[in-house]
Formats: sequence, C-alpha cells, structure tokens
Amino acid sequence: MNFSWKEDLPNDLQNKITKVETMIEPKLKEVDEQVLYNQQRVLNLFRENRVAEEDLIGSTGYGYDDPGRDKIEKIYAGYFKADDALVRSQLASGTHAITTSLFSILRPKDTLYYMTGMPYDTIQEVIGIAGNNPGTMKEYGIDFDYTPLLDNGEVDFDSAIKTLKENKSIKVVALQRSRGYAVRDSFTVAKIAKMIKVIKKYAPNAVIFVDNCYGEFSETEEPTFYGADLMAGSLYKNAGAGIVKSGAYIVGRKDLIEGAGARLTVPGAGKGEGATYAYLRDFYQGFFMAAHTTGEALKGTIFTAALLEEMGMSVSPRWDAKRTDIVQTVTFGESESMIKFCAAIQHFSPMNSFVDPIPSHQDGYVDDVIMASGSFTEGSTIELSSDGPLRPPYSLYIQGGLSFAHVKIAIAQAVNETFSLQI
Repeated sequence: MNFSWKEDLPNDLQNKITKVETMIEPKLKEVDEQVLYNQQRVLNLFRENRVAEEDLIGSTGYGYDDPGRDKIEKIYAGYFKADDALVRSQLASGTHAITTSLFSILRPKDTLYYMTGMPYDTIQEVIGIAGNNPGTMKEYGIDFDYTPLLDNGEVDFDSAIKTLKENKSIKVVALQRSRGYAVRDSFTVAKIAKMIKVIKKYAPNAVIFVDNCYGEFSETEEPTFYGADLMAGSLYKNAGAGIVKSGAYIVGRKDLIEGAGARLTVPGAGKGEGATYAYLRDFYQGFFMAAHTTGEALKGTIFTAALLEEMGMSVSPRWDAKRTDIVQTVTFGESESMIKFCAAIQHFSPMNSFVDPIPSHQDGYVDDVIMASGSFTEGSTIELSSDGPLRPPYSLYIQGGLSFAHVKIAIAQAVNETFSLQI
C-alpha cells in the first residue's frame, strides 16, 4: 500500500519538502552520531553510579537522607564535569535557577556583568531594569552592567576587556548561551570557551556563570568543560526530555553549589533539604532520554530552517550552520504572518489544537507575546512550541519537538497555512 504524509499538501510544497529532505540528510546523520556519543556518556554514568529501582522512590517532609536525590545530582555533576549539582523540583524554572544562583553570590554594591549583551526579558525583571517588581537586585543595591554585542552579534572583546579591567566591583560575569529574544546567533561552546579564557585573564576573581537554557546535549561539550564556575538550566527543556514535569538544575563548583543550596532552602540545611516524593523517576528517565530527545529537536530545527529558507524567509541559524541549542528563529518583518504561523503550529499540536493563540501580556515580559504551546507539560520548550514578542523585526522563536516526525508535519502545515497564496 502506497501512502505519504505529504499527500494533503499542495504539489509545489510537496516538491519543496522532498528537495529539503534530500538536502539535509547528511546533516541529520551528524546529529545521529552526536546523540550516540552523548547517550553513551549518560549510560556510563548510570552504570558507574549503580542506579537501581530504590533510587526512584523519593522522600517526603524535609527530604533528609535521600539517596536517590544525591545520586541523580552526582550524575548531573558527572555529565557536566562539575564538582556538585542541585537537581530540584523546588526550582520552578530556568529563570528561578539563574536567580537563585546569582543571588547566592551577589551582595550589595557588587556588580553583575553580562558579557553577552543585554540578558533576555525575564532576567531584566530580576535585575530590576524592566518592570516594577519587588525583590529585584536593584532593590538590594546590586549593580548591573553589560557590554552591547557588535553589529554581527559577536562579543565586543575590546570593550569587555576594558570593563573587566576597570570595574573592580564585578563579582559575577554572566554568559547567556542562547539568544533569548534577540536576533543574534546563540553562542557555541567553542565561543563560550574563548569568553571564559578572557574573563579568567582579566578578572580572575570573578565567578563565571552560564545560562545554559536550551543548550544541554546540543553539542558534545558543555561550558563547564572549559571552566565555567556555575551553570543553570531548566528540566522542562532539554535535560528533562519532555518527561520531567517541573524543576531545574544548577551545576558547578562545590562551594558555589553549597551557596545556591542555602539560597534555595535555608542557611544550615542548604542542599540537604528538599523532598523529592514523586519526582525522581521522571528526573532519572528524563536525563536518560535527554540526548535522544534533544537530537529529535535538533533535526526538527534543521528541517524548519531549510524549508523556510526554501520559502524565501530569513532564518537564523541557517540549516547547515553549527547548532548549539534547540531554538530556530524566522523573521517575518510584520505581525500578521508571524501570528498566523504561530497559530498554525498550535493547530498541529497534540494538546489544545483547537485554540487560536492571541498576543497578550505575560509576567516577566515587557511586550505582548504570541505563543503556541500545545504541550503535555505547561511551558515545556523541549516539546514543539513557538513564541515571540510583538515588536520589530517580528521574529518567531521555534523550539523543541519530542519527535522529528511531529516537527516535520507541523512545520509543513504551518508553511501551507501561512504562505498558501505564494505556493
């Protein structure tokens, strides 16, 4: 019996998809090899740490003496080549993990310095340079500085070095791996390694912090391999593989993890508290599946970039570029097509496919945001989703995908709905 998943699409679009599938095949094979390498490292860590069924039970109350929690944190530390880790459901999001990390280090009159340009919207609100919220760094007397990126989206090393040499109050130098809502390329691990080398030379006493959201398992290396002191990310992005329902992680130097643990719970108890009850099974299974699931999402971004380029759209990164996260950007230049494309992704999601997303205000963001997320876990961006602020140049950020098959179907249908008059 002959069948094709493309049969309900216009012939011209079918031909474009067939062309794209052939073109990206070598790139997809590269992803497969990367997945195998990362999967082997994870499997070895599970075996070395003798993970057993009793490690999945979890704890209640204070969470004292939780061997399953201790072991998953040892596995995270091992994978990221760090001294120690916090892997906790009590961390509500990547932004919460970042905030916990930064507040555990910074004190009044210290400076938080972003070398990778202005951080994304939610972190701006944490700092206190956007919004009007209580409990910001500004309210605590913590200073903020950053170096704008060059026009090509790269770090301005000349200006950064000048700042590092002159501002003696810099306590933390932060590096944002993913682009956030900027149009710049995300920074590869190789580029972050260069930044770390410069920081260690010109500000050797500063703590180097990396926001690793969207980046885990996207390469065979991580920023902590090259000397990042502390790093954080979300468990309902790459590291949780769509299995983990809530939580985030922090990895890094032992003393800094102890400080983050004291900030998350209380001084004295620190990371020794924190019940895991029903979460550990998801934490273990999610991390075990993370290499594979991230690979599926990466394949989806490659297909998305190639097909949208074929439609004449401006995309970043290009389909054949080196990737360091699961985010794909397409720029529409105006709001109508952006909203229409985002809505189409919602229409071809497994959850709430009957819903039309409407631009609206969201906590943590200054501009109205359009968002499609028919995911099983609310806010999960390892599952296929798309979002973006309603502001020029009207770029939509497409991320995730639990299966490459789903991404192909949804993106093809979104192209059909959005560009039907042009096909």
